[in-house]
Amino acid sequence: MTRFETRPYLRRSLTWVNYLSVATVTNNAAQIHRAIAQLQKLTELFQQRRAQLAKHVGLTEQQWLVMEEISTEHFMPSMFARSQESSAAAVSKIIRQLVDKELISVSISESDGRQRQYELTAQGKRVMSALRQRRQKAIDAIWTELDPKQLSLFADLSEQLITAIEAYSRRET
Repeated sequence: MTRFETRPYLRRSLTWVNYLSVATVTNNAAQIHRAIAQLQKLTELFQQRRAQLAKHVGLTEQQWLVMEEISTEHFMPSMFARSQESSAAAVSKIIRQLVDKELISVSISESDGRQRQYELTAQGKRVMSALRQRRQKAIDAIWTELDPKQLSLFADLSEQLITAIEAYSRRET
């Protein structure tokens, strides 16, 4: 006779423990997949909303990104292309489109004739101002309604996820 046959209560206990472990893992997996699905949906909504904001002022998302970068006064097309995993030619095309729309101006740098200087025109500044106002209006309508404690927990969890994903990515490469 085995231990389980002489002690039936032990078999029931071990079966229950195993069941709980499997149920917990299954439930945890379901929660993880639900969280991932919600994060994906949130990401998609952010992208859609960004596209809507850009379209409202007659821009593409890429044009908006370039204009945001130009507004910092430290815009370098080659570095921007690298940071966006894009080609210099693609960024150059966006710059030409923005010049054609009279939203930016390009000139030779006074301090270094080899460099170009990029600036928002008056129209470009108005477009960026309108964009920022609409974005702030959405932030005020959505984010300020959230419970500050939950918002803090969300920010903390986001930081943890970012750190974990970045660390995992470094190990995988």
